[in-house]
Parts: sequence; structure tokens; C-alpha cells
Amino acid sequence: QVQLVESGGGLVQAGGSLRLSCAASGRTFTIYAMGWFRQAPGKEREFVAGFSWTGGNTYYADSVKGRFTISRDSAKNTVYLQMNSLKPEDTAAYYCAARLSGTASYNYWGQGTQVTVSS
Repeated sequence: QVQLVESGGGLVQAGGSLRLSCAASGRTFTIYAMGWFRQAPGKEREFVAGFSWTGGNTYYADSVKGRFTISRDSAKNTVYLQMNSLKPEDTAAYYCAARLSGTASYNYWGQGTQVTVSS
């Protein structure tokens, strides 16, 4: 089992910044990749950013490239999402997710943290 706890959401004006954190615990040695997803009201959940836990390659949705940065602190088993130049369309609930080795999809999800960007 892997547990994920997000924090760092809030209300920010357009153009501002926020940093989300995701603390992983439990069997973290089984993690292959981690990612951030978001879901806005009335819309499907979408991929935002992710990386391979061991390889370090990072991936971003086109809508956030150049504005968001995913990173991690290995010692703390914590993943971050630095969000800059925020736009009202970034408003959503943001979820951290972990994909285990040998699996094809994300297996564990956090409870989500709300990000609201005002215009």
C-alpha cells in the first residue's frame, strides 16, 4: 500500500504562483512513476505532469508546459508541483497519483487539493 497526501492548494490571482506538495508513505519502494492530475467541475480528470521515479524523465500537458514544474525530494518522499503564471482555466482539484512497478496505470491517488485562480 502507498499513501499520498497533498497540500498547498488555495486561492490565487491570475498571474500568481502556488506550490503543491504530495507526501508519499508506505511501500514507496514499489513506485515506478508519479504524476499530478486535475479535474475541473463538469470536466474529466486530465494529466498535468509526471515523471519516472527512477529515470527522472518528466512529462507535461501542453497546457502547462513552461509554467508548471514537477520535482521531488527523495529524502522526504515528497513530490512538488510548482505552478507559475496561473490562469483562471487552471482552476481545479489537483490530485497526486502513484504508479507501481509492473502496472500500466496509476494505482494510488491522494485526496486532492483545490486550486482556484481568480481573474
